[in-house]
Amino acid sequence: MIGANYLWSLRSFLSFGATCSALLLTAPVFAQSVGLPAPRLLTTQPMGAKVGSEVDVTISGEHIEDADALTFSDPRIKATRKLNAAGQPEPNKYVVSIAGDCPPGIYESRVMTRLGISSSRAFCVGTLNEVSQTKPNTTLSTALELPVNSICNATMTQRAVDFYSFEARKGQRIIVDCATRGIDSKLDAVVIVADAAGRDLLVERRGGVLDFNVPADGKYVIKVHELTFKGGPAYYYRLGVSELTPGAPIVRMPSTKPVNSFSWPPQGLKEQAEVAEAEPNNDRTKAQKITLPCDIAGSFYPAADVDVFEFEAKKGEVWWVEVGSERFGLPTDPSILVQHVARTGDTEKLTDIAELSDIPSPVKVSSNGYAYDGPPYNAGSADILGKVEIKEDGLHRLQLSDLFGGTRNDPKNIYRLVIRKAAPDFAVVAWALHMELRNGDRNAVSKPLALRGGATMALEVVAIRRDGFDGDIELALEGLPEGVTASGLKIPAGQSRGLMLVTAHQNAPRVIGSANFIGRAKINDEVVTRTGRLASHAWPIPDSWGEIPSPRLFADIPVSVSGLEFTPLSLSTPNKDVLTVTAGEKLTVPLNHTRRSEFSGAVLQLKTMGAGFDRAPQFDVQINADQSQAVLDTAALKVAPGDYLIAFYGGAVAKYRHRPDAIPVAEEAHKKAQEELTAADAELKKLMEAAAAATAETKAEADKAVEAATAKQKVAAAAVTNAAAQVKKATATAAPTDIVDIVVSEPIAIRVNPPEKK
Repeated sequence: MIGANYLWSLRSFLSFGATCSALLLTAPVFAQSVGLPAPRLLTTQPMGAKVGSEVDVTISGEHIEDADALTFSDPRIKATRKLNAAGQPEPNKYVVSIAGDCPPGIYESRVMTRLGISSSRAFCVGTLNEVSQTKPNTTLSTALELPVNSICNATMTQRAVDFYSFEARKGQRIIVDCATRGIDSKLDAVVIVADAAGRDLLVERRGGVLDFNVPADGKYVIKVHELTFKGGPAYYYRLGVSELTPGAPIVRMPSTKPVNSFSWPPQGLKEQAEVAEAEPNNDRTKAQKITLPCDIAGSFYPAADVDVFEFEAKKGEVWWVEVGSERFGLPTDPSILVQHVARTGDTEKLTDIAELSDIPSPVKVSSNGYAYDGPPYNAGSADILGKVEIKEDGLHRLQLSDLFGGTRNDPKNIYRLVIRKAAPDFAVVAWALHMELRNGDRNAVSKPLALRGGATMALEVVAIRRDGFDGDIELALEGLPEGVTASGLKIPAGQSRGLMLVTAHQNAPRVIGSANFIGRAKINDEVVTRTGRLASHAWPIPDSWGEIPSPRLFADIPVSVSGLEFTPLSLSTPNKDVLTVTAGEKLTVPLNHTRRSEFSGAVLQLKTMGAGFDRAPQFDVQINADQSQAVLDTAALKVAPGDYLIAFYGGAVAKYRHRPDAIPVAEEAHKKAQEELTAADAELKKLMEAAAAATAETKAEADKAVEAATAKQKVAAAAVTNAAAQVKKATATAAPTDIVDIVVSEPIAIRVNPPEKK
């Protein structure tokens, strides 16, 4: 029997960033799911198409069985349901058309379902002709012919190698590019160019690109396999073979952006750098002379490259140095040493004045990227953003290197070095607040902004502050669909995290909209607005011990409401008025409980989110009560007079029932089928009696009628059997299932008044 304190006997974690304590729970004796069911689009086949073309696309996913519309983040990509010969929509099949003016690149694809909008899957638009892998090509003899200047959409065969062939001429420069992780695939590809007999000529094992100079006319082979020979639907890829003129730079197929790239570029940075690194500049005798401020483009090439720059500066000057490289999605780790150079003849005296390395994460992240001691997102970077204070007049030397560069010999590992006077600014990124159990279930981290009626979803927001900016950052989510509101719990001055609460009203209609996430701040007496990005994981992670998550940024922020399903529990104040309290006194916050489900356990422990009140002690409420209250002690919390926005949050185990509305529909269909069978039985009995009494002249016609009625009765009996199976299936589907999820109250506005003067 489940006790009253069952919920908080769970050993689970509510991960909520560095400044909120985790809510510790104890593991139950049986497995549980994390997060209410959410629609997830997992694959599209093919994964892309050519500009101006039309292609049939087949999708797969979780909780998308009732998907209707397939949508994209650009209106120039449209999808319609694919119809069969009878004019009926084929399940999970669409006809996708790409307009001729659609720019090449990566777009988000999603489906709209009963539960709302699904998670995203990358869809690529290119300029080359495209083909698809339609039959096995796991031997040299079955190699798929892939013409130069084309792309093949394929799925990796498990424990095998996929073979392709192409014709080339001596002297041609052939580029072989295999898109995998950058298009949301789980594939870590090994790509090999071989001769016609399959003998390896060029190998790439790190997800790079092959630059192949054709030695002789003839046929060549491309071999592709997963690094550990995994395969299956999630291990898809786009293999491109193209010709490039000698000396021309390689442009790889487009890729999604890592989470930490949200902080690049600095506001106002030109697309092209003003100065190019001039090799050789690898030691003090060949240092490249620059003047400040500057904007320099270079590369960590060749291996162990150290780029040396020299500039004049005066005592008291303050310069901000920023390097972009790892945020481009490159495997680099820039490091800078700045020294003052005092020369006496041929002798130099070097004095270190600054050593710059990583941009730290704004909040504490998971220690290994997927443990339960922090969010599995890292907004920090191995890039550089730091301050250099000049201590003496004269010559200064800056040495820029890649800490990983000793083993990398790739000219594509580029960087952008910017040295400027202070330009205070900020960048923001958000991701859905998530929960996990200690069984490693991280399924909830890929959840989309698909809201049930009455639900409030919390987004954790973090900021990278630039060049000394230290003020408040107000948060907003604009352009929301009907029935949805959002409230930003600001990032206070001197801090780096805030929250965004997105609420679907109880009676919000089934709807989808595209929102804009923004941060606003006052910098140098001017209000500035910066567009934020949303991050999520490419795949649900049911077992984080066996798979490392792959977070990325998304191109847009779709928000939807189911309109057909409601959240199990809503917490809200009786009215929407601002609650007032005098500084130093206690504030009682009344809460209404709107339950739409049964729960395992009776006690819900809540904590407080929101600047000024987030150190309030957690408190218990009875889930099954209609009302409860929270008491906030402004004296103990040392809350200064002002306006605040807070919410309460905790974890609850709902006895979730999926599609209970399908049961009466199935029962009604079963009842109707039984009635039709009863009628068919009666008709058959009547006709059989008539046939038995028929004369010789009418016997043949009577037997024919019995035969037709017998066939009709068999169809009716089969329909009853099928309808009964549907009732059984609907009943099983709707059976209560324990699911742990986050409960967030609607936002609560509080005004703390100054104490009265005595």
